[in-house]
Amino acid sequence: MQQGLSHIRAAALPVNLIIKRSVFTDGPLKITRSFKLMRDLNKKDYDVTVVSPRNYFVFTPLLARILTQNLVLGSTSVGTLEFRCITEPVRDYSKDVDYHQAWCDKIDLKNQVVYCTSNLDDNKGQTFTLDFDKLVIGVGAYSNTFNTPGVKEHGIFLKDINDARRIRARVLECFEYAAQPGVSDIEKASKLHFAVVGGGPTGVEFSAELYDFITEDLSRLYPQLMEHTRMTVYDVAPQILGNFDKKLSDFALHKFNRKGIQVKTGSHVVEVFKDRLRTKEEGDIKFGMLVWATGLMPNPLVECLETAAKDARGQRIVTDRKLQVLDKDTLEPLKNVYALGDCATIQEYDLPATAQVANQKAIYLSRALNKLARNKAISPEGFSFDNRGSMAYIGSWEAVVDMSPVHEKATEGGHMAWMFWRSAYLSMSVSMRNKMLIPMYWFMTWMFGRDISRF
Repeated sequence: MQQGLSHIRAAALPVNLIIKRSVFTDGPLKITRSFKLMRDLNKKDYDVTVVSPRNYFVFTPLLARILTQNLVLGSTSVGTLEFRCITEPVRDYSKDVDYHQAWCDKIDLKNQVVYCTSNLDDNKGQTFTLDFDKLVIGVGAYSNTFNTPGVKEHGIFLKDINDARRIRARVLECFEYAAQPGVSDIEKASKLHFAVVGGGPTGVEFSAELYDFITEDLSRLYPQLMEHTRMTVYDVAPQILGNFDKKLSDFALHKFNRKGIQVKTGSHVVEVFKDRLRTKEEGDIKFGMLVWATGLMPNPLVECLETAAKDARGQRIVTDRKLQVLDKDTLEPLKNVYALGDCATIQEYDLPATAQVANQKAIYLSRALNKLARNKAISPEGFSFDNRGSMAYIGSWEAVVDMSPVHEKATEGGHMAWMFWRSAYLSMSVSMRNKMLIPMYWFMTWMFGRDISRF
């Protein structure tokens, strides 16, 4: 089991947890659920311990902007956003929360024990256990490769800051390679083809950010290479942004076509090689970089929970409306075990695996646990999702905002939607430090452009 988890770690995201006197297990430490649950729990009633291989929370909605922009830590050079603009250090809350840099490998629900392995270089592999009174599982999910050969070896995922480093370095390397003397036009066209697999919000926003990076900055520095540069979005679905209103999906497609971003829907990627991908429809297609932004697959920690009920595909833990995990045999709630985020689904109340859902679940659960600690009654109806719509950036200071779940005609595409999108994400940043840093970096990029140094 330890070897299996280690194999997954190398290719995907960390498994993290928050431990209280009652325990919370969490996937990548995302501000949308981990931070808010940790912050809002009453520390007078709960002893909180965070166990994570990384000592920071990540604000994932802005990760796509980091991916193509200023990724140089500690640099005084100008860029759009710097890594620390979208992170919140766990240690900032050390006076209320205990922290250990480690992995969670196994959870014994019966005996209420969490098994952990250190992620520090000096004692890597050292194991320890933590007891809990209550457990909240939120281990997230990994990018789903759909068992496509070569994806893990030759593709780049869109999950964490390390992915940002790899992507930006790879983009710049492709341009530098194409600028070398003696490189043929055929080689340039291959090296400067950037492929994105996945037409959901993540894939679309990344494609838009990469387009801006190329047209606003790299075009000034490599004007001779622009005729060889192209981007392609591949998706198996019949349209991009499939969860958005149809007219917004069509609007985004129209804008991509005008920008020269090719969108190939109904495309089945069957294999990925070092410098090319293979689709069922077109055969082999050369690329310089491939970014994989498709669906989700279960976290291996979820698969290890033998007594917890799972959905029909065995990918997510099943809970009741109070977010209590159900026993797989009796379907009765386990008294001291809860689950939320991408790894969980509510029985007969299936919701999308989005940050918005996870955020609302975290708020509900923190309030419920605080009431339980004071022996106060919680609502018998349990959790109810308030759908506030969806947003996606589509490049060139334009976005799409779908508020149709709130109001039937509340959809918007264009510059006004971009202003709403940007202000909404800025307001979601947690600390005052980041609320100040993010607009500062945005302004500096608008004035001076992005930094393209490679470190």
